[in-house]
Amino acid sequence: MFLSEAETEARLDALRRQRAALDRAIAEHELYLDLGRRLARPAAAEPVRTAPMEPPRPDPAPRVSPETPRAEPAPRPVAEPVPAAARPQEEPPAGTTARQEGRRLMEEAEEILAEAGRPMHAAEIWERLAARGLTLPGHDPVAALNTRLWKRAKGGTVFRRLGDAVYGLAT
Repeated sequence: MFLSEAETEARLDALRRQRAALDRAIAEHELYLDLGRRLARPAAAEPVRTAPMEPPRPDPAPRVSPETPRAEPAPRPVAEPVPAAARPQEEPPAGTTARQEGRRLMEEAEEILAEAGRPMHAAEIWERLAARGLTLPGHDPVAALNTRLWKRAKGGTVFRRLGDAVYGLAT
């Protein structure tokens, strides 16, 4: 009837991975939405030049007999100001969460290599990262992790590349 502790932790890890994936997807959509809004806005320095427009043509009105009463247009709803307490709070920039996830991923990879005390293949590192509830975007998370580790190893950080997708700590 009840889940064991291991089953509960496994389900919790799966839910955390889903949440991380959703956070990344939300951040990406917010980024595209912001970019679309920026591109739709004309630049302030450049005046927008358009071709002269023709005046709008009136729509031909249906013939109404003098006995037919005219319908009054429906009143437009007036937008009421939203009180400050009810306005949504400002969120951090869209890329912040993804950057934090990337840093956390590399910190966890460093910790895994330190715990192992030996060089490891990217697939092995990924297995342990996934067990900790971390996710990576894309079809092949091992390749994505390998790329991240490779770039950091080139940059002279704590990682050192020892072979094809094999990494250890530089210290």
